Amino acid sequence: MKAVYDPRTDTLTLTFSDSPVDESDEEKPGLILDYDKEGNVVGIEILDASKRVKNPRSFEYAVAG
Repeated sequence: MKAVYDPRTDTLTLTFSDSPVDESDEEKPGLILDYDKEGNVVGIEILDASKRVKNPRSFEYAVAG
């Protein structure tokens, strides 16, 4: 998994898989889901991220267990 914040475009991109994006769908304004050809979510793009996420430059990763 990879997270990239682009301050120039104020976009936060979360990539879950290296599979090519076959289709993208804007589920809600500013929230874009990317799907592979099997319909699996391979990424999420958050537009205007600084207005939607507390701190798009910070990332915390936790494993429950």
